[in-house]
Amino acid sequence: MKHLLLSFAAIFILTISVKAQEKKFYTTSGGEMIFSFATIDDNGNTKGNIIRWTPFFNVQFYGNYDVNKNIGFIFGAAIRNVGFIYEPSASSNSAFAGTKKKFRNYDLGIPIGIKIGNMKKAFIFAGYEIEFPFNYKEKVFENEVKTDNFSIWFSDRVPTYYNTFFAGVQFPYGLSLKFKYYLTGFLNEDYTETVDGNPHMPYKGLKANIFYFSISTSLFKGHDVYIKEYKEGNIY
Repeated sequence: MKHLLLSFAAIFILTISVKAQEKKFYTTSGGEMIFSFATIDDNGNTKGNIIRWTPFFNVQFYGNYDVNKNIGFIFGAAIRNVGFIYEPSASSNSAFAGTKKKFRNYDLGIPIGIKIGNMKKAFIFAGYEIEFPFNYKEKVFENEVKTDNFSIWFSDRVPTYYNTFFAGVQFPYGLSLKFKYYLTGFLNEDYTETVDGNPHMPYKGLKANIFYFSISTSLFKGHDVYIKEYKEGNIY
């Protein structure tokens, strides 16, 4: 992973050293509506994942460096609400059989990536993002009735950080579609707590990797920017 980050940094430094007439730096921001899933292996049980829709609270800020009209680089920061819902059947061998669990993190993300296409119309983008979870929440339901609910700041129940990759398409007038995969498992399988005086590892054997697609508006440029540039004759 360190080699990958160094490669991105090297490409960025080499590129900004090249003289080009249309170099531009600008900042953008936008929200993100997330539809998340998880690949689950719960001690052999792989079923029970339910789609999770998260319109709130997801914000992203990007610094954009356009080398020319066809290539650019992005870097920035984000706060993201990400997680998954797991409901194994009552007949499964899962320790959570017969319950529905909702797992959620608020993460601080630091992305770096590249854009290729027409910077003023449509382009594709891809990159790496490291995310640091700072607030963990878990809910438990039995027969659709919530039986447990707790939230913890900087919890040991999840890893210290997540390695992720993303790719997407920016459409004209501000709409973008992004896909993202978390290489790091969502839960810390080694987490141990004491129950009735005995050590207990609630997530042992529960492997869950998040992947999602999301829809954003005005992530790189908004509708009003395109209209203004069109009227001024600056659209490529």
